[in-house]
Amino acid sequence: MAKDTSKDRSARDTHYATLRRQVRDAKRERGEIPTPAPQKRKKSAEGWTPPQLAPEQIYLYGLHTVRAAIDNPERRIIKLSVTQNALARLEIGPAETLSFPVEIVSPQEIDRVLGPDAIHQGVMLETRPLPVRRLEALRESPLLLVLDQVTDPHNVGAIMRSAVAFNAGAVITTQRHSPTESGVLAKSASGALELIPYIQITNLADALGELHRLGFYSIGLDSEGPAPLEGTFQGGKIALVLGSEGKGLRQKTREIVNALARLDMPGAIKSLNVSNAAAIALYASRQFLAKAAS
Repeated sequence: MAKDTSKDRSARDTHYATLRRQVRDAKRERGEIPTPAPQKRKKSAEGWTPPQLAPEQIYLYGLHTVRAAIDNPERRIIKLSVTQNALARLEIGPAETLSFPVEIVSPQEIDRVLGPDAIHQGVMLETRPLPVRRLEALRESPLLLVLDQVTDPHNVGAIMRSAVAFNAGAVITTQRHSPTESGVLAKSASGALELIPYIQITNLADALGELHRLGFYSIGLDSEGPAPLEGTFQGGKIALVLGSEGKGLRQKTREIVNALARLDMPGAIKSLNVSNAAAIALYASRQFLAKAAS
C-alpha cells in the first residue's frame, strides 16, 4: 500500500511558508524592503482618533520591537495585547508563564488603538517609558551622538540603529522639536531603542558644555564645514553633533561645538539624509578611535 504523503507535504508547505514570512518580516523591520503602502492594506483611517495617553503610557508594536522591549530588564510592562498567531511568532513562551498580563485579541482590536495604518503584525505592548539617563553616566563612553532638533521619528530611529551598530554610548537630543519615546520611534529603531540610552535634555548648549567638561571633543557636521571630518578628530572621546533635516545645525550650536566638519562627497549631490550622514560619521569616528587606541 502506497504511503499517503499529502499530510507531510501540507506540514512541510506550512513550515516553509512560515519561514518565508519570518524572513520577509525581519527584512521589513530592518528597513531592507518596504512595508506595504497603507492603501494596499484596504483599511481606512476615516473615523479613527488616537486614544488619549497618560503621561507615563506608551504603546509599542511590531514583532521585533516588542520582543526587544520584553527582553529589556529596564522596561516596565503593563500589558501585552497579541493575536494567537503573533504570540507563537514572538517565541516568548505560553501566556500563562509570563510575568505580565497577556490578552489574546484580534488584529482589528489593535487597529482600534493604533490606527489602521500601523504595521503592528498582531502585537501591541503597553509600557512605561524607559528610565531617565544622566549625561554624567556617559563619562566612560568614547563616542556619543547628539541631535540638534532632528524632528522625524523615522530618521531618529534609523540613527539609533546605526548608533547601536557602531557601539555609541547614547543618542542625546532636545526635549523640544525632537520625537519622544513612542511606538513610531521604536518601530523605526527596530529594537535599538532598548539597546542605547535615548537622553532628552532641556538645553543643548548646556549639555554640550557638560560634555566638554567630561572630556568630549564635539564635532558639528555641516555641509559647508571648513575641513573634512576625518581630519578634524581629536582626543579619545568624541561627540558627533548633527542638525535638523532641513536647516542643519542652529547658529548657537555652531558656536559652541569644538569644531565644524564636512563629509567630503565627490559626486553631484553634496548632502545626505541625516540618518545616512550619521552612519558615515559614526564609522569614521570608530576608525579614528581604533587607531588612537592602538
